Amino acid sequence: MFPKSMPSRCRRIFLQHIAQYIVCWSFTEGGNIRMRHHLFLLHTLSALSIMCAPSAFAEAPGISRDEKGAIIASLDSTLNANYPFPDIARKIRPVLQEHLKKGAYDSATTKAAFASKLTDDLIKVSGDLHFLVATDPEWIVEFKAKANPALKAGIRREEASRLEETNFGFDEVARLTGNIGYIRFSYFADPEFAHDTAASVMRFVGNTDAVIIDLRYNNGGHLEMAQFLASYFFSSEKDQLLFDYYYNEDGKRIQRGQWVLPGLPGKRMVDKPVYILTGSTSFSSAEWFSYAMKKLGRATLIGERTAGGAHPVARKPLNDDFFVQVPIGQIQDPVDHGDFEGVGVQPDIASPSIRALPVAHKLALENLAKTDDARRTELAWMLPGLTAAIERPHIDAAMLTNAAGKYEGRQLILDNGVLYYLWRDRFRVALEPIGPNLLAVEGVSDFRYRLNTLDGKVTALERVNKDGSIQRYQRLD
Repeated sequence: MFPKSMPSRCRRIFLQHIAQYIVCWSFTEGGNIRMRHHLFLLHTLSALSIMCAPSAFAEAPGISRDEKGAIIASLDSTLNANYPFPDIARKIRPVLQEHLKKGAYDSATTKAAFASKLTDDLIKVSGDLHFLVATDPEWIVEFKAKANPALKAGIRREEASRLEETNFGFDEVARLTGNIGYIRFSYFADPEFAHDTAASVMRFVGNTDAVIIDLRYNNGGHLEMAQFLASYFFSSEKDQLLFDYYYNEDGKRIQRGQWVLPGLPGKRMVDKPVYILTGSTSFSSAEWFSYAMKKLGRATLIGERTAGGAHPVARKPLNDDFFVQVPIGQIQDPVDHGDFEGVGVQPDIASPSIRALPVAHKLALENLAKTDDARRTELAWMLPGLTAAIERPHIDAAMLTNAAGKYEGRQLILDNGVLYYLWRDRFRVALEPIGPNLLAVEGVSDFRYRLNTLDGKVTALERVNKDGSIQRYQRLD
């Protein structure tokens, strides 16, 4: 799972903090902080780039006991102003001060080592794995620079440029067989930058008969992008709450909700079936999008239970070197007013995440076939290939060996364990088993081949066409 070169401390941080969150801030023209209500996941790799860089493990200047005490005092003030569970916050400072007094931190002779010990103690006292203390002077400089509108504008331009390089997280948009839309994206980008791209994605799937949204490997991100995408699947004629949450902003408790947007580019898909793929690496906004769509009856979830990171988290500077990553609020679903912190979102249909896509695709086609008599035969034709992708039928090596040979006007050749169809000694395509004696043809969807057997020997090859017609080719050798 980990490269051999990754330090053990880095591995521990990775496991403890794989699903951390930050709140993205913006500022008024006067430089006053205001919350833009973006709930943004701290990407694991970004955290690792800070904590696992060579400089992070190099010997840093020492840190005195007085400096440690000052950081603990700053941490206490930050928790009191932001941590949403005051009873727990009040328990933390006495423990940290006692550890400092008794010399428990004396062995932490570098800033990084002290940050690691604080992280361990915060998690132990609170039971909250979201906590993280680390050193990152560059981030703190950037954080403070955002108070200057001119500097903030440059930082935002750099951020937009980075997002463009990854297409704002949208990795794949496709029209699958049977006119099923498919969207896969790895994070929920800030709609301030990604609005046009996201709208184009939704337009692309607007004419499909069902939509599969793949969040198996989505790290979360801006909840406003989740709001934007979810709004396409609800009517604008009725007020519909999607997410209800509160957060603490430096001692102030702020409550708000996010609703279905009244205006959208493109058409809504109010009655279109939606299938969401989930996995154990679905985090943050990916979980909230799935959770809300499920609770509101607009999506079927297929795959594995999600990570269970429901609380928003913010980075707060403690001094010019240290910051703490601290939970600042809670989000609730619009139906039961609950969340999934620590337990994850359960799928409606459990499936290994690696096979969730063919499971969802097959289910979408089966459900369409129930309501569309005109397409029932066409849709049924597509199911065996998806069933094979789900069940991964055992390939009988002996049968493939028996199948290799000459048939009327064509040959089957076994090459390195793969059965190929050869026609006119020139055109060669691979054949893939999708059922008992049934073979799909590489790159072809309107016919397949079936092996005829007698007493365990292949006697003929049949071309089975999509319209039900069959051509039979006798074996010649």
